[in-house]
Formats: sequence, structure tokens, C-alpha cells
Amino acid sequence: MSLKYTEDHEWIQLDGDTAVVGITHHAQDALGDVVFVDLPEVGKTFAQKDIAGVVESVKAAADVYMPVSGEVTEVNEALRNDPSLANTDPLGQGWFFKVKLSHPAEVEALLDETGYTQFTAG
Repeated sequence: MSLKYTEDHEWIQLDGDTAVVGITHHAQDALGDVVFVDLPEVGKTFAQKDIAGVVESVKAAADVYMPVSGEVTEVNEALRNDPSLANTDPLGQGWFFKVKLSHPAEVEALLDETGYTQFTAG
């Protein structure tokens, strides 16, 4: 299962017709210490690029955008209880939510790791 990335600094990992979504190392580095996350409601449907949540740090607040269209099937309650997981393990225990894809082809337009690395370096 490979990761894909958005230019808004979310990552998505596909598993069939569902995916796990979180923020990237780059995003958490830029934000600093995360102190609060606002996660979407389970069962809510979003279009690609809709605001699905908010992450707040000691320095700033940032929107979390939906990388693909779909329905939220699960949120990470551990992250809600311990927002610092977004800093300490952003690609693991710091995931934000899971989504059932309604338009799987949208994934093709997302960046791969090389493309994301080049994007963040520019």
C-alpha cells in the first residue's frame, strides 16, 4: 500500500475502496506542537478538497482538506484525546480519519512520494 499526497499536505493510504488520511511530516513540522484537532463526523460525505477538519498548534491553525471524495467511516479518537500524536507519529498513530472513496480515480491525480518531496522542496 503506497502513500499519496496532496499539495495541502495531507497523506492518504489506500486499502481497497477505503483509505486512511492524515497530515504529513512537513505539515506537522510547519505547525509545531499540535494541541487540538477537530475531526469530521462519521457518516458525513465530502467532496475532494472540502475542509474536513482543523488542526491547531501553538503557532497556528490549519484546515485539513479531503484528499478524495467520499464518506468518513471512522475517526481517530486517540488523536482527539492526544493531539500530539500528529507530531510524534503523523504517518502512523497520528492518522485523522478513514474514508470510503466515492470516486477512486481521484487518487490518480495525487502526488507520489517523489512528487511531494519535489513540491515541498520548491
